Amino acid sequence: METHVFEIYIKTTPERLWQAITDPEERAKYSFGVKVHSDWTPGSSYESKASWGPFVEEEGPIDISVGENLEVDPPHRLVQTFNAMWADEVKAEPTSRVTWEISQIGTSCRLKVTHDQLRDGANNQLYGGWPMILSGLKTLLETGELLDTPGSLQYVDGVES
Repeated sequence: METHVFEIYIKTTPERLWQAITDPEERAKYSFGVKVHSDWTPGSSYESKASWGPFVEEEGPIDISVGENLEVDPPHRLVQTFNAMWADEVKAEPTSRVTWEISQIGTSCRLKVTHDQLRDGANNQLYGGWPMILSGLKTLLETGELLDTPGSLQYVDGVES
C-alpha cells in the first residue's frame, strides 16, 4: 500500500483552518473550485461537487469525490475515506483514506495531510493535486488572496481561465 504525506505551516488558528477545510464556499477558493458538502459528524458522508468546465452536466453539479467521515474532532483531526469520481481511470481505484491533522505551533498551525491506503502503483491523479491545494489554502488564509498558479484557479467561480 502507498502512503503520501504532505505537511505545511500556516499562520492562522486551528479554528480558522478547520473552517477553511469544512466550509464549501471557502474550500472552492483553493481546491480547483470544488465544494465539499457534509454535516461533519462521525460516520456521516461527504461529497465533493463541481459544476464547471468539463464537469458540467445537464442535471447539475457532479461528484468529484465521495466518502465517509470516519473521525471528526474539530479543530484538530478529520479522517475520511476517499473515492475519486472525476474520470473512469480514477473511479476504478479502490477506496483510500485522507487524514487532516491540525496542530497549533505558536501563532501558526501545522497541517499534515496523509493520503494512505492507496494501492501500490495507484493513479497519481488521486494524490498529485495536494501540493497545489495546500499551497492555495496557505495563500488564502495568510493573505486573503487566491493562488494564481496554472490550474489552481482554472474553474473557480464557474469560469474557465
